[in-house]
Parts: sequence; structure tokens; C-alpha cells
Amino acid sequence: MSKCQSCSEPADLLKVLDFHNLPDGITKTTGFCTSRRSSKEADVAYRVTKDAQLSAPTKQLYPASPFPEDFSILTTVKAKKGGQSFLISIYNEQGIQQIGVEMGRSPVFLYEDHTGKPGPEDYPLFRGINLADGKWHRVAISVQKKNVTLILDCKKKITKFLDRSDHPIIDVNGIIVFGTRILDEEVFEVSFHVYESLVPDSSCKLELLP
Repeated sequence: MSKCQSCSEPADLLKVLDFHNLPDGITKTTGFCTSRRSSKEADVAYRVTKDAQLSAPTKQLYPASPFPEDFSILTTVKAKKGGQSFLISIYNEQGIQQIGVEMGRSPVFLYEDHTGKPGPEDYPLFRGINLADGKWHRVAISVQKKNVTLILDCKKKITKFLDRSDHPIIDVNGIIVFGTRILDEEVFEVSFHVYESLVPDSSCKLELLP
């Protein structure tokens, strides 16, 4: 789970993508912790298979406001071992991918603002990180100004330069896709913890809790 102090209300991606109604390719399973002192029940997770087709208008994330310049993506995830695919992709109205969170070995954080910055050759690459080893991981990705930071399991922290515009715009008139990218052949298979959110204002204090 995660806790955010002094920041706006997070956008619940699971709710937006209708996980709770168990669409095709989605099943409930046991999550990160099988038992907690604060609860008699095990954590709930969602297993996503190749049959899943999950997408929604980006406007559902921020219906009354623009996409935040600075934000954090928080998730607890167990990816298929050896896989390499995108967990979340956000497209603009023309079908251009603006944000992509890759799960795999040396994952890429894809980001492209309204000016086309940064170019593909400058996407932040997190070498030495393997998010597709078949194990549960807590992952926080924080975008602030011209930096993106990945925090893995509350321990490993890597910050990379993000060569975007001074006032970047992410179009909210497109769609958000979970588990793959448009036209990708490889689909992401994952057990996914019940908590998955996008938090505006990454300057707030984020604490990943056990």
C-alpha cells in the first residue's frame, strides 16, 4: 500500500479501468501479503492475462483538470518472469504514446510532451533494475521538473534526467491502455495489487508502507 502526505487526491487507475467488475482476462488472486496484523484477510490482487483488453478515456483520470506536470505512479506488481512489456500507456488524441511504464529488465520510462520532447533516444533507462523476475515489487515512479525517479521496494532509488519542456502538456483527450501498447503483439501478464494510483504533485512526501 502507499501513503501520500500533503498532496491532491490520487487518481485510481483500477477504478477507471473497471478492475473491480472482473472484465474478461481479469481474476482475483492473493496479493503481496498473505496476512497482516491489521486485517484477518490476505491482500487482494488482480491477475491479468492475454485475454484482457483494458482501456479508458484519459479524461476519466482528470475530468475537471489538466494532466499534472509533476506526478507519481505507485504500484505493487508481480510480472511474468522474463517478460518485457508496458504496464501502462497513455496516448494523445492522435494515437501518439505520451507516457509508458515498462516492466522488464532495464525498464524504460517513456515520456513525450506536446513538443515531442524527449526523443526516443533520450527516454530514461533504468539499468540494473529487473521488474520481471517473477517476484512481488513495490514500484514508485516520480516525475518532478526535469527528473524522473524510480524507487524499488522502498530501498533502491535511481534518478534520471527527463529532457522535457519547461511547461509540458500531456493531452487528456486520448486513452489510457493497461497491459500492452497499441499494435504491440506482446501482452503483459501480471498479478496486480489492489492499490494502483497516479498521484498529482510528486513533490509531496511519499511513503511506501509494508
